[in-house]
Amino acid sequence: MVKMGVLGLLRWLLPVLPIGSYVMGDNPSFLAMIGIVYASIIAFRQDDMKRLVAFSSIAHVGLMCIAAFSESKSGMQGIMIQMFSHGINILGLWVIIEIIERKFGTRKMSELGGVAQKAPAWHRIFVIMFATVSLPITNAFIGEYLMLNGVFNSTVTSYGIIYAVVASTGVILSVVYMFSMARKVFLGNTNELTVKGTDIDFPEKAVLGIILVIILVMGVYPQPFLNMMEGVSDSLLKASDIQHLILKK
Repeated sequence: MVKMGVLGLLRWLLPVLPIGSYVMGDNPSFLAMIGIVYASIIAFRQDDMKRLVAFSSIAHVGLMCIAAFSESKSGMQGIMIQMFSHGINILGLWVIIEIIERKFGTRKMSELGGVAQKAPAWHRIFVIMFATVSLPITNAFIGEYLMLNGVFNSTVTSYGIIYAVVASTGVILSVVYMFSMARKVFLGNTNELTVKGTDIDFPEKAVLGIILVIILVMGVYPQPFLNMMEGVSDSLLKASDIQHLILKK
């Protein structure tokens, strides 16, 4: 649902109020920049896995917001790729957390540990976690690279470099809290709760397998997705292009 706000920016705010978006764009971009760092720090402090993932989503959406106001083709394509990728990656994490909660009766990282020892198939989920931190050859890397490139090279703001640097800091923080969650939950020694754990079933493996295939296919060969979204990004940029509107008048 948080991505519905980004959709509103792209479909309503930028095309309907292009001049206002151009003049006032630095204000929401500045707030989004603060939100990226703040949400990342809160995510790092969480013990509940679902809350951690929720706050990480806020940080990712903050970069989408900044990219929207950069009004660049790279940024627009990155937003659309990332909106789809984020939905896929978060779905994978929700499935993983739901399985853990169903098997062990808790979502708290402090009560878990050594889950991978009891469920060998769990090592595959690390690919999903790598995707959420934008590791190369995963889908999120494509989207975040395009967005950062668009923000850095934006011609409608004087603070593109600052926004890009702070957003990159958010990516680094995501590595910290996601890998911290992986270490606390899946690695280390088992305890009284996790020692009785069992491996995931075939339907769960199938669902996670489909998600992993989408993550890797988009990360290795994103061109078909970029071609699909090129027309939409061009129309959005044309509708919000101040110079084009002035020349048209």
